[in-house]
Amino acid sequence: MREYPLDDEVDFVIVGTGAGGATLACRLAEQGFTVVALDAGAWWRPLEEFASDEAHQKKLYWNDERICDGENPLKMGSNNSGKAVGGSTVHFAMVSLRFRPQWFKCRSVLGYGADWPLDWREMWHYYDEVEQALSIAGPINYPWGPPRKRYPYRAHELNASARVLARGAEAMGIAWTPTPLATVSAPRGKSPPCVYRGFCAAGCATNAKQSALVTWIPRAVKAGAEIRDLAMAGRIETNDAGRAVGVEYFRDGQWNFQRARNVVVAGYAIETPRLLLLSANHRFPDGLANSSGLVGKNLMVQSNQAVWGVMDEDIRSYKGPPSLSITEHWNYEDKGKDFFGGYAYLSQGPLPAGWASTQNGRGLWGNALAREMQKYNHQAGLKIVGETLPQERNQVTLADEKDHYGLAIPRITYSFCDNDKKLIAHSLNFMQQALDAAGGKEIWRQEDDTCHLNGTARMGADPRTSVVNADCRSWDIPNLWICDGSVFPTVGGVNPSLTIQAIACRTADRIGVLAMRGEL
Repeated sequence: MREYPLDDEVDFVIVGTGAGGATLACRLAEQGFTVVALDAGAWWRPLEEFASDEAHQKKLYWNDERICDGENPLKMGSNNSGKAVGGSTVHFAMVSLRFRPQWFKCRSVLGYGADWPLDWREMWHYYDEVEQALSIAGPINYPWGPPRKRYPYRAHELNASARVLARGAEAMGIAWTPTPLATVSAPRGKSPPCVYRGFCAAGCATNAKQSALVTWIPRAVKAGAEIRDLAMAGRIETNDAGRAVGVEYFRDGQWNFQRARNVVVAGYAIETPRLLLLSANHRFPDGLANSSGLVGKNLMVQSNQAVWGVMDEDIRSYKGPPSLSITEHWNYEDKGKDFFGGYAYLSQGPLPAGWASTQNGRGLWGNALAREMQKYNHQAGLKIVGETLPQERNQVTLADEKDHYGLAIPRITYSFCDNDKKLIAHSLNFMQQALDAAGGKEIWRQEDDTCHLNGTARMGADPRTSVVNADCRSWDIPNLWICDGSVFPTVGGVNPSLTIQAIACRTADRIGVLAMRGEL
């Protein structure tokens, strides 16, 4: 790997190597830009350093202290953030879905949220690129949305848990499909096909999972980018002209400074606004890129409620990726709703320790927990990825407390609105009927769960109501860019990783065009 001296002024220093940062680092390096990418986490070698052990694999999660409040305080960790080179893609469930086209114009077409400054037809091109780069395994024909190219790899075989979803959907008269997944169903380069070991959400030890760690990062390094792991960014410095000049970060027991002509923040929806706010100075007293006052505002989670039941037959849902089947019916059907937005729901495959924790959440301990765990191999579940609406009251701010780096801890404030609650209620009612129709017994509802974080540095067409423009370029500081899920104006009812990577590919292309014009 190429290594740059600290006093070299590189073209781009990127903070974060997840879905946004790793993709952008790769695509910029392949255009010939000099790139240094920082990540607070370690650069793991899955074949040597990942174990089939849920407790051991907690090393992949961002478990640093955060303060959570609001009417619905968020649980942080494995469900929504990662701390490793590759970010949360190292432990994500690999679900790779496109936005419904109308979501890019939510306000003007569907009457809620905010419009994106992007056209869905342009995004369709970048979705194609990312699906090819990740060798997505999916169905020949996807039931929802405009026509698309065939997925590069065949869909994975359904496990018993996925067939439960299929039976329920058919009984309810709605479409379902094998889930498009970023894990290969046949050999690809150094990646063997998925062996269905079931530990996907705790890190893939075989490299079948097409995370940023095994896709974009190797390409970035081959093209000349440097990846610095265990490097915690603490501040972005600006000069008297109001331009970013580099990033201060902690590594090897000391604070260092990397000079750069451009700075990209790709730390996701909590750490991105935190770093921008931590970088306040006399010229930007409210934090960087914050003339709109919206840095940290409009935090959106995705609701992740579920229904669970006991089946007569053996399910053993841990055999295979956790979500092998899906229905997006309520993402694309607007009739029969008393709420704005949509949701998908997917089959589930919880691992034993995680399942025991879920039982603790419903008050089961001791003998009651032991009795419930005896049913583990017969459990089946349906779980949503649900849209929540942007609200300025849902936000990331800086607390008075400091972490071990001496940096202010993020305070995360979150509350569901009435619309969010109606969507959740609709999903639970529908899924319960579907699971009952599929043969589920002893059905119960898991009503308090969330996943995926977006918003807090939204893109838009007006600097008064957004933080960055369509190219992910700060309105206030022309050489400061934000490229991750924090730029989402709305969140949709699908997992965000594919869209984050598509945005990063588009941003890389736009930077290339701007560079040729001399407009960087």
